[in-house]
Amino acid sequence: MGPMARGTTGGSRVARGARRPELRLPPLEPWDGGALAPDGDYDGLEFRDADLSGQDAAGARFMDCALRGCAVDELRLRHARVLDSALTAPRGVGTDLSEATLRDVELTDPRLGGTQLHGAVLERVVVRGGKIDYLNLRMARLRDVVFESCVLVEPDFANARLERVEFVDCALKGADFSGATLRDVDLRGAAPLEIARGLDRLSGALISTAQLLDLAPALAAAVGIRVE
Repeated sequence: MGPMARGTTGGSRVARGARRPELRLPPLEPWDGGALAPDGDYDGLEFRDADLSGQDAAGARFMDCALRGCAVDELRLRHARVLDSALTAPRGVGTDLSEATLRDVELTDPRLGGTQLHGAVLERVVVRGGKIDYLNLRMARLRDVVFESCVLVEPDFANARLERVEFVDCALKGADFSGATLRDVDLRGAAPLEIARGLDRLSGALISTAQLLDLAPALAAAVGIRVE
């Protein structure tokens, strides 16, 4: 069980940690190198060093798949479902996963920019290593998600719902939590922890004493306290 955390009503409760995916991929068939298709069904495939840039796979389903070293610039995956899959070292700008579903997914060493995940559903997802710039998670729902040993530059969690989300040895720079709802969100492993907007939405988060001291001036300004 996780550490004790103070609830918003003043009573204490136990903060629940995120459940991680238990990924066991079956033997995979190599992808034949053809173009992806909207509403396609991809099961038990390995995409290795594939250039998927600019392709349209909106509404597609990826089940028990591995994508390794693939280029995903402006790959369109709107409304796609990525299930029980591993994505290793994807690279690209402008990948569109808006309103997609990611469940039991491991994302390792990404090099991504401007990834669109607004309105998406993420459940039992681990993002490990790498760097993601300008990640758009507006209005997304995150449950049992871990960001581990990665760098997130100006991630946008505005109006998102985060439940059992952990930041472990993770750099969080210029994050936007405006209008977000947090429950059992562990921010203690974020270093630095830089919140550009939405400090008033941190109810339901767990931070360290050192982080509280770092955030104190901004928190005071957010609630209108003058410090002289």
